[in-house]
Amino acid sequence: MHTMKETFFLLLSTSPIWLLILSFLGFFTILWHSATVARWVYRAFLRPSKDLRYYGSWGIVTGATDGIGKSFAYQLARAGLNLVLVSRSSMKLKAVSKDIQSEFPDTKVKIIELDFTEDDISGGIAEIEEVIEDLDVGILINNVGITYPNASFFHEVDEKVWMNVFKVNVKGTTWVTKAVLPKMIKKNRGAIVNIGSGAAVIVPSHPLYAIYAATKAYVDQLSRSLHVEYKDWGIDVQCQVPLYVATEMASRVASVSQASLFIPSADDYVKAAIRQIGYEPRCTPYWAHSLQWCFASLLPEAMLDAWRLSIGLERRRKESVTMKRIEGCKQE
Repeated sequence: MHTMKETFFLLLSTSPIWLLILSFLGFFTILWHSATVARWVYRAFLRPSKDLRYYGSWGIVTGATDGIGKSFAYQLARAGLNLVLVSRSSMKLKAVSKDIQSEFPDTKVKIIELDFTEDDISGGIAEIEEVIEDLDVGILINNVGITYPNASFFHEVDEKVWMNVFKVNVKGTTWVTKAVLPKMIKKNRGAIVNIGSGAAVIVPSHPLYAIYAATKAYVDQLSRSLHVEYKDWGIDVQCQVPLYVATEMASRVASVSQASLFIPSADDYVKAAIRQIGYEPRCTPYWAHSLQWCFASLLPEAMLDAWRLSIGLERRRKESVTMKRIEGCKQE
């Protein structure tokens, strides 16, 4: 009667070498994929969030009066941080500040009115530097961002439109980061979160929104490079890569009318995003978005290109029909 150990070695000695190689390859492939799934489950659902107060007592949020930025402001306040809110609308800033202080009475809030589409934002950047001079700034959320109002071929995009996209997404993110970073360097501690886009990372192209995708690719590469430059200074730089989130911008551009399984509300997205701060240099915080990224990575790039182009063309067609109807109503 053979023992289990003897049976195992007997099988090894009598099996052809090619079968043994295939068996070991299969075993390690299953093991690798199992470990990948386990790691994803841990990061998405089980890993504890960091105590954000470790970085400092103040957080800065750009684009803080709507959508993802507004939700970040509330979540940072809930985490015990004071806030510097930056946006172009003074009225909205005051309203958000009042609401946050009503819900979190111990939270201090400072507001800065800054329109990133202006040609010269040096005055606004100087105001940020002045406001934070004596503050223990620990976290910067570079959320401000815009895209085209309509799906358009590159040659059709008005210069003012694409220049505004560049000013907000590239210049705005760069200048605010440069203004805040010296404070973090001085104390060897801080976290910078730049909001990227699946249009620049997850899919190989974003036709009919080319300049928007290009600016978000800049944000992604800037984030990765700064992560490498400043990680030894105790500064965690991260690019968060969302797909569609049910915000006003997504509603205008992609006709996203409400949240669903794969399209979270801004609040649900940010609850996941907050838990990822301080970890990987690039992440997709919301679990359903990361699943979509996984599925997309399995498809040929040519297929993804064709799919994205068809979506862009369909949006362009619908927008053209809508504009014609509006013009017809005006003529009547």
